[in-house]
Amino acid sequence: MTRVVVTGAAGFIGSNIIKGLNQRGIENIIAVDDLTQGDKFRNLSDLFIEDYLDADEFYGLFAENHFGKVDAVFHEGACSDTMEQDGKYMMDNNYGVSCSLYESCQQRGTRLLYASSAATYGGSDTFREVPQFERPLNVYGYSKLLFDQRMRRECGRDFKRNKRQVAGFRYFNVYGPREQHKGRMASVAFHQFNQFREQGKVKLFGEYGGYGPGEQRRDFVFVDDVVAVNLWFFDHPEKSGIYNLGTGRAQPFNDVAAAVVSSLSGRQHTAESAAKAGLIEYTPFPDALRGKYQSYTQADLTNLRAAGCEHVFADVHTGVARYMEELSRQG
Repeated sequence: MTRVVVTGAAGFIGSNIIKGLNQRGIENIIAVDDLTQGDKFRNLSDLFIEDYLDADEFYGLFAENHFGKVDAVFHEGACSDTMEQDGKYMMDNNYGVSCSLYESCQQRGTRLLYASSAATYGGSDTFREVPQFERPLNVYGYSKLLFDQRMRRECGRDFKRNKRQVAGFRYFNVYGPREQHKGRMASVAFHQFNQFREQGKVKLFGEYGGYGPGEQRRDFVFVDDVVAVNLWFFDHPEKSGIYNLGTGRAQPFNDVAAAVVSSLSGRQHTAESAAKAGLIEYTPFPDALRGKYQSYTQADLTNLRAAGCEHVFADVHTGVARYMEELSRQG
């Protein structure tokens, strides 16, 4: 009987991973989270799990082998607020907890699949999983990078020193269902859905970083694709390492806005035609983000493909259209 743990289980990616496991018939899932923000329970209410534990209880009990044999931990629990300034909290929550969990997994013979982040690259213009391109711009990015560095040291350069699979995924700009609790850290597609419903238009940042209005480019990846790659590695326990998890395709924010407007208005638009129709509004770039903002990201998928994962990722037009349909259905 397969038993897994998902930390950050009521969060965006964690709950989608549980959904993916459920679709495979796996329900022996220990869900771990902190429900101080109580409305996150909605992300679990339609899923099937074996048990729920608060994060404050779980890690100590797991270290003591309280749960018996656990095949794998999907470690999605973290503070993902890139604007969080409390470095002590960030490092304790994202680095310290992850280190303790890794040690427990090695002792228990449990595989560890964990969330890293494209924020580890920060100010770099090359997104390859090697140290010379890792330049985080905030303490969130550093907390994720430090754990990646720890894994390289513990597992060896080829990740063969560890007793069981250890795989870290550098998520790029993930969007999709079950992110409604994230507030300002929810995806641009989610915010634009609400803006269009409330104001009849969507908003984008204006010119910044040498890019024209709405032309800053990110690697936007649909959450279903993130789940598919996680589960591919779950199916291939011999594969360890640190991997980019994006589409490998940078697209401008204007493409997201055009997809949102087209989906919700029922008429096909380009960003240019939507702006002319008053459906896209460009706002001045906020001072609080200057020097801390990635204007361009694009995952280098060389390592992922070399591992044998050939998953085909949705582009923005396809993924956002599916997401808008889901949000509209939910109301």
